[in-house]
Amino acid sequence: MGKFKHQILTYLKGIAMGGADVVPGVSGGTIAFITGIYTELLDSIKSVDGQALLLLKKFQFKDLWKKINGSFLLPLFLGIITSLVSLSQLVKYLLVEEPISLWSFFFGLIVISSILVLREIKKWSWITILSILIGAGIAYWITVTSPTETTDAYWFVFLSGCIAICAMILPGISGSFILLILGKYEYIITALTERDFVVIGIFALGCIVGLLSFARAVSWLLKNYHDLAVSLLAGFMIGSLNKVWPWKIAQAFRINSEGQQVATVTKNVLPAEFLRQTGEYPLLFHAIFFMALGVFIVVLIEKIAHYRQKPNQ
Repeated sequence: MGKFKHQILTYLKGIAMGGADVVPGVSGGTIAFITGIYTELLDSIKSVDGQALLLLKKFQFKDLWKKINGSFLLPLFLGIITSLVSLSQLVKYLLVEEPISLWSFFFGLIVISSILVLREIKKWSWITILSILIGAGIAYWITVTSPTETTDAYWFVFLSGCIAICAMILPGISGSFILLILGKYEYIITALTERDFVVIGIFALGCIVGLLSFARAVSWLLKNYHDLAVSLLAGFMIGSLNKVWPWKIAQAFRINSEGQQVATVTKNVLPAEFLRQTGEYPLLFHAIFFMALGVFIVVLIEKIAHYRQKPNQ
């Protein structure tokens, strides 16, 4: 029963990761990091190698399952897929109807997550500080890059999957926002909501190829240059805060596939400026509440994870 409970918990973590990956500006890697499964996720993905393919070819499924940590990967990816399919409509709705509350929640989540990640640095030096600044600079640059119009050809859908999945497993960098930059966010979300299995399949294949190659690089960095890698990941989180700032003023628009006008370029402003320019209430207390809720949930998860690990120490 303990093993079953562990798999259910992993499934729920997958749902949280998938929910985060749907939102441009939030990384599923952040959720993996704060729920304590990031290293296991990288190691499990890395185990899918030539030896695993040989076991598959020989139909040695039991040995293959054990090698790739299937009891962890299967419920996790089922949770991610469940979330991507079921939450895509909800997130689209919240981004339109409750943007300040949604972005505030993720702002609080990322702030506290970056602090917790910084605590993982064992030895501070000028190199780790420089790494934080570089990570923050890269993430900030990504968030201010304007989305572009690109081809819907299958080869580009495949390439988009390769690139986006790399960002999805990096805490702080949103794979969804990478898709937005590539001009494929709405295209993939529409494919998910309309069950376009050809597009979903090609995109998923690109994700698999990108995941298997990129996870090895991140895992190697974490094991051989731990403090440098962690500081870089924390920098990614800090730099991504620009994207999830709750109060935004639209500066450029486009018409989506449903004939609706949506913002493509936004500018972050203070709540008072938001009220002055839009005439809408900035919902400051709502924002503070949802920021605090994000902080509370992360701290709670961290405390539970620490409590669960204590007996094994």
